[in-house]
Formats: sequence, structure tokens, C-alpha cells
Amino acid sequence: MIILGLTGSIGMGKSTTAQMFADAGIPVYSADEAVHRLYSGRAVPLIEAAFPGTTRANEVDREKLSAAVLGQPDAIGKLETIVHPLVREEERAFLENARNAGADMAVLDIPLLFETGGENRVDKVVVVSAPLEVQRRRVLARPGMTEAKLDAILARQVPDAEKRARADFIVDTGKGLDAARGQVVAIIRRLKAEAAG
Repeated sequence: MIILGLTGSIGMGKSTTAQMFADAGIPVYSADEAVHRLYSGRAVPLIEAAFPGTTRANEVDREKLSAAVLGQPDAIGKLETIVHPLVREEERAFLENARNAGADMAVLDIPLLFETGGENRVDKVVVVSAPLEVQRRRVLARPGMTEAKLDAILARQVPDAEKRARADFIVDTGKGLDAARGQVVAIIRRLKAEAAG
């Protein structure tokens, strides 16, 4: 089974691209969705113990947690040591299920793929990208997003140019959905052809 790592900086259209792979029948694992599940499940008592007052009603209060860690590398590191191993457990279970179901390809949608060394766990890397002005416009349109917040997020991410340089494939979402979908279909077709030998 070919394991594709799908990544891209905030606002590049990664979730939309992941959905395109899913629409093409490829199983997709979303690290973000895993975190959402963990924030209302197994991670709650661990996060409350590490960051008192950041949970309520058996759920992580994302705004309070964000306020507790944003711009504090030590706190972010502490949070990652709690969350990353749980996310990896879910990822391994997903891959096992995909293999058992006979999938010939699976996608791991991981926003911080390069930042966490995730490229070593996949066969090929797909980077979702768009021009800088498109990225900023998309992100700043989100509720509660500010220039300062965006800059803090981008400071923690490998720059887009470096991601593109390290990618096996690039999906450019700046040219619209149809163009991006065409690029996804071409990637799937090429990988299946290579696998068929």
C-alpha cells in the first residue's frame, strides 16, 4: 500500500484537497480530526493536569488552551508530548484498517508533517500550496483570526517554499477547485501506474 503524506501551510486548501482524495476513493486520515476527537476524549484529563483550567465539561476549551500556549515554545512542546503520541496511535490503527480493507493507497493528512518528521513515515509527500496573497486572504477571513495570530502560526511552520522544494508532488489550489482536482487525479493515476510497474 502506498502511503501519501499530505501537508501544506495554513490557508493553502489542504482540507479541501484531502476531500478530493477521499472523493476519488482513497482512504484519508486527518490528524486535525484526530486531535478534535482527542480533545473531547482521551486527551482531556491529560491536558487538564498539564494546563489546569483549560477544559470544561469533559472537553478541551480550545480558546483557553490556545491562550495558555500561544507564543510559548515550552508550553507548546509540553502539549505536543501529550497529543502527538495519541495521534500516532490513531494513525497506526487507520493504516492497519486500510491495509486490511485492501486499499492500494492511503493518505495521511498531517499539517505539521515536516515539522514532526512525518515525511519519514510516508512513501511520497504531496504539498498543497497557493500564492502568498491568496493564503493570507483565506486565513484572515476566518472568524477570530488576526495578522498577529497568523504570523505566530506561520512562525511555527516550515516555510511554503521549503515545503514545495521537499515535495514529491505539489497541488496548487490558487488556480481554483477544478484545476486542483485535476492535479489530484493525475497524482493518483501516476502512482497507481508506477505501482502496477
